[in-house]
Amino acid sequence: MGRVIDQIRASRLPSNMMQFAARGALQVSAAENIEILVYLARYNKVFGELARMTLAGWDEKACLAAVSDPQTPAEVLNYFISSENLRPRLLPGLLENPSLREDEIAKLATSALRDTIEIMLKTPRVRSLRRVVDALKSNPYLKKAEVEELEAEAVAARTAPPPARLEVPSGSGPEASTDDGLESADPSASRQGSETTVGVEEESVFSYLQEHAGEIAAEGEKSFQAIGGVVDLGEEPSAVSAETPPAARTQTAGPQTSARRPPAGAPGQEKKRLNTLQKINALDVKGRIQLALKGDKEERSILIRDGTKVVALAVLEAPKLSDGEVEKFASQKNVLEAVLRQIPLKRRFMKNYIVVRNLVANPRTPLDLSLGLMKNLLIQDLKNLSSNKEVSDTIRKLALKMFKQKQEQANKK
Repeated sequence: MGRVIDQIRASRLPSNMMQFAARGALQVSAAENIEILVYLARYNKVFGELARMTLAGWDEKACLAAVSDPQTPAEVLNYFISSENLRPRLLPGLLENPSLREDEIAKLATSALRDTIEIMLKTPRVRSLRRVVDALKSNPYLKKAEVEELEAEAVAARTAPPPARLEVPSGSGPEASTDDGLESADPSASRQGSETTVGVEEESVFSYLQEHAGEIAAEGEKSFQAIGGVVDLGEEPSAVSAETPPAARTQTAGPQTSARRPPAGAPGQEKKRLNTLQKINALDVKGRIQLALKGDKEERSILIRDGTKVVALAVLEAPKLSDGEVEKFASQKNVLEAVLRQIPLKRRFMKNYIVVRNLVANPRTPLDLSLGLMKNLLIQDLKNLSSNKEVSDTIRKLALKMFKQKQEQANKK
């Protein structure tokens, strides 16, 4: 017969049984009861409110056991870490659960209040996750002394001896020839610079693979699939995005012979990009993560569109990633929403005004994120945004209101 939660998802339970489920009265294990309640609270319009009330008063010991268990579904963990459902006594166990995704903790760190911050700072796992620490440092409730302490820990981590280097297949990256016994005209300088770069990249790969081991295992051997369809062979990313209507895609593509014809340019550049695509298509998830962290700009520009989230997000952790690349990523409509959510969690990116402006003007950016960033826009950009028909009505109206307010303030001076 299967689990009750599976029957509920398939809408096979009668109404009276659904009411029992929303009260937590079904004769199933505590863990499954919690999973059922979370599902109803999130997705059921009839019994959702009752399920939320039941969860709010659910036995704390049973909840703690569930949020501390690595086998607990991500949906349950995400429910309990959301700001509206957060229970301080559950937070330590929740944060230490390796199945709770780093981006969910970072989301909490960005908006956490003082009592939550204190719990987070006492949690070893939180302090070991770089993106979470960056998000915490951007939180206005974090004290100056705590910021300095976190920065000192980051410096200590960077200066510590790097972990043992991973074995990288021969010819898989730009560093493949560094150990082949050849020396440059200035051997000592060349080796020193190369070893420093390789050390940083290898450490990045090692840390990322460790932090995301669960997600990587879950993806298995998933192959590369670009968001928005075929990767354009031109310099810019494909203009056909995930939101483009089917009819429009047909018109854009045209006949088979002319579809996706690369713009006129140096044949060597087109050939290089084709070779890059072939290389990426041949890699599994782990291989693409290594390339995202250690590859060149061309490879990053393709991998940022990878439909596998753990690969696309790896691009944002690349040591060689430039501000110009992030500016372009922030404006792209053919990337995962998770990529656009991840960019503001890095203080370095948020210091770049163009990144902020591009995120707000990008119709793919989630509404809550755009609304939070709009206050940083200059008056002229607010004016442009108010007439941008690609973004939502909410964004346009608020941009117009903020433009008028700033204009009035400027006129008073």
